[in-house]
Amino acid sequence: MRTVDGDGVARDVLARAVIDASGTFATSNPLGVCGLPAVGETEAAGYVTGPLPDVLGAERHRFAGRHTLVVGMGHSAANTLLSLVELAEAEPGTTITWVIRGGSARRLFGGGTDDELPARGLLGTRLRAAVEAGRLTLLRRVSLERLVPAGDTVRVLGTTRDGALDVVVHQIVNATGFRPDLDMLREVRLDLDPVVEAPTALAPLIDPNQHSCGTVPPHGEQVLSHPDDGFYLAGMKSYGRAPTFLLATGYEQVRSIAAALAGDRAAADAVQLDLPATGVCSTDLALDADGESAGAACCGTAPAEPQLVGIGVGAPAGVVAGDAVRRSRSGRA
Repeated sequence: MRTVDGDGVARDVLARAVIDASGTFATSNPLGVCGLPAVGETEAAGYVTGPLPDVLGAERHRFAGRHTLVVGMGHSAANTLLSLVELAEAEPGTTITWVIRGGSARRLFGGGTDDELPARGLLGTRLRAAVEAGRLTLLRRVSLERLVPAGDTVRVLGTTRDGALDVVVHQIVNATGFRPDLDMLREVRLDLDPVVEAPTALAPLIDPNQHSCGTVPPHGEQVLSHPDDGFYLAGMKSYGRAPTFLLATGYEQVRSIAAALAGDRAAADAVQLDLPATGVCSTDLALDADGESAGAACCGTAPAEPQLVGIGVGAPAGVVAGDAVRRSRSGRA
């Protein structure tokens, strides 16, 4: 393993085991659909912030008296939206638009007082109240297709469940979730699920189409290992693209791995995990407010039938792209 210290000095280290718990916070998903950046997203990077900007502190000037578009339906989005609502109370002209790819925000609104994590339940309750009071605008079934910078604003084009999206904003907060950075592991033999990008044995236990944070079963060293002996993914990075990770899970993962490395197989296998339930029914993970599959919106409002796409001049028939691409990363909208 090669390391670089604070002075930039590189050193090669021989280790009996490596636990990669480097997380995913620095690698956000793109704003576009199907895992692709929106057209113009690179050129509009100066208008886009990552998750959890310091809205009420150091970055207040970026949002006060301005129009902000928040993209995403996780707790990072919820915290940012509530901070913007608070800012709007003090700064006239501050407006907020919230867009989600799914048909309903009820999974984020959560179970309220039924949530076994009171702070999480309160977060959803406050956000629901803000939406219902009209303090921010919620748009559903949104696909962001193009960003067009124009002076101190950026024009956002796409589609919604009700038709075309065409809105001009000053800032965009990308809270669309994360993906693991696997570049530094290119020389390591990994066994990863092709969709969730988690260890293959772990992926079905954390599939966001089936599990919330509180329904993930206990798991430890045995499902976190890889073909290269002594190498493990742990913590948020072990969950790949799944958004259901809780810190308590990571602590138990590392305890189990440490026990295995110490030769205590019994302790490594005795994984105990008591995760707090969200108070949201399991069916809410699969169905939106219209009774449709939430996974159907993974690529926004794409056509229901496969579409022929011609490749090059005089291509005979093209390739069937629509359905195959929509399924490629299903469930992470």
